[in-house]
Amino acid sequence: MALQIDQIRAIADRVAASHHLEVVDLEFSGGAKHRTLRVFIEKDPETRAKLVELAKAAEAGDPLDPLEHIPDLPSGVPAELLSGVTHDDCTAFTHDFGTLLDVEDLVPGAEYTLEVSSPGLERKLSKSADFARFTGALVKLQTFTAVNLNRHFQGRLTSFADNTLTLDLAAVKQKGKPKKVAATETTIDIPLANVEKANLIPEI
Repeated sequence: MALQIDQIRAIADRVAASHHLEVVDLEFSGGAKHRTLRVFIEKDPETRAKLVELAKAAEAGDPLDPLEHIPDLPSGVPAELLSGVTHDDCTAFTHDFGTLLDVEDLVPGAEYTLEVSSPGLERKLSKSADFARFTGALVKLQTFTAVNLNRHFQGRLTSFADNTLTLDLAAVKQKGKPKKVAATETTIDIPLANVEKANLIPEI
């Protein structure tokens, strides 16, 4: 029986929404007796916005509502880039999501491990909303087809419009041998459809 990944994602999204969370990514790996289902979650947009407001208020020394909980913020990381997810969030999601998976028998066969965590500082970017949200951040990406004789890029995402992202390559020292491109070129436009994978680069 094949793994019903789309149905699993739909259930994950439903459970996440009930906890004011969003599913960032979901992946299944391994085989036979060593299978792992990984789910990366973060607070939903409304809750993230509230956490950012609270975090900025705390930095400014403003008094906060003692009932509000602000996750520990890694030093030097802008609050806007954080997921806001706590250990309690992961525990609650794991319990509810795991129960539904077992009831629906959506991961048939041998036992598997369910891992739930925040996307981390090197979070994956995939949707248009991700690139719009993280405009201004450092990113690394790989394209499906070469752009200016290269498929691997690192730079600051300076804009995202019309499903095209613009990278400032001068913001990060490029890895590998220099390609035959104009020496004055410091920015590059890449259509979202040509992005095979992309991740944030932590700035700490």
